[in-house]
Amino acid sequence: MTTETYFTPREAAEYLRSSTSTLAKARLTKRGPTFVRIGRAIRYRKADIDTWMSTSIARHVQQSNPTSTSSLTSGGQA
Repeated sequence: MTTETYFTPREAAEYLRSSTSTLAKARLTKRGPTFVRIGRAIRYRKADIDTWMSTSIARHVQQSNPTSTSSLTSGGQA
């Protein structure tokens, strides 16, 4: 049997080096990591936070503009 690590919103915010209000806003707009509601309590699984961070990085890399890098390597002159 494996044991999962659950974070409170404060612990999750510390882990992400963010604020609890930023995490709450992300949760309310459905842009944050998956969470579990136990009664009125909110909990985040560490695995879900890590997955969310990984997919966030992947989306950012895929949306990068390849022409912006070429302008930087050519001295920024067009």
